[in-house]
Amino acid sequence: MSTLTLPRLKQVAADRPISTLCAVAIAPTLALQTGLLIGGVDLFPGKLAELVLLTGLATLITSWIGGRSAVRRLFGGLTKWRIGAGRWALVLLAMPALTVGVAAATGTLHSPDHGWGKEAVTYLVLFALIALTGSLWEETTWSGFVQLRLMNRHGLLVGSMLTAIPFGLIHLPLAFEADGWTGTTWSEALINWAFLLAALPFLRYVIGVLLVDTRGSVLAAAMLHASFNASGALSVVPDGWQYVPALVVLSVLVAVHRRLSDRSLDDTHVEVDVEPASAMAVRPERHFSTRK
Repeated sequence: MSTLTLPRLKQVAADRPISTLCAVAIAPTLALQTGLLIGGVDLFPGKLAELVLLTGLATLITSWIGGRSAVRRLFGGLTKWRIGAGRWALVLLAMPALTVGVAAATGTLHSPDHGWGKEAVTYLVLFALIALTGSLWEETTWSGFVQLRLMNRHGLLVGSMLTAIPFGLIHLPLAFEADGWTGTTWSEALINWAFLLAALPFLRYVIGVLLVDTRGSVLAAAMLHASFNASGALSVVPDGWQYVPALVVLSVLVAVHRRLSDRSLDDTHVEVDVEPASAMAVRPERHFSTRK
């Protein structure tokens, strides 16, 4: 890349940070992961490359927009752990409890082979592994970089739904992960995609509520993301679909709580810092708010 084109690239990325990240990250990720699946290779290298690409791009674009202070602010969301006992219960316990509840209500709950205590430990181990190896870094990009900007511009509901679109696109290859490219029929893939696309708007909405209520705790968003994934892997729900309606129930409960607390289900004016005020002063055309 020549130095003549780099300033233009930086300007485009600064003017359209989300579009730039999605344009650069999604297509290569889909191509790489699909190629691995067709080749019968384990998908882990593709998922690792996805995390590196997403986090790297988010960091690079953020540094172009606001320098080191903006990068510190991006990763600062991972250190916001003082979110209250109630919200910690929500991000850690709500999904497994509701998943088990849905399974019990639908007659699909299996008794744990080694008791509920071991099942709880298994969930916590899965949760920790998923958080450390995936969701903390994913949500640094999707919550800290993308969703906060979209919510600041469009409000809680619309910003969350818009985030679900690229978030869903980049996860499409996962429909083939369990049984591989040749072992997954297109009807099975369509069913997997239907569950995925049905769940993601609800996941992004609950994450959006957490981001608003915690003033940008990406840590809380990542914990909920990890809990969602770990709940779908519980041995007491081997069919693995119960966590999707459980997420819908959680979203309804969150919405009802907001209504009972006299809070809007869709905060149309959301202000959560995403970059320093100095960056706004340099580029006043930007559409997201950074007032403290």
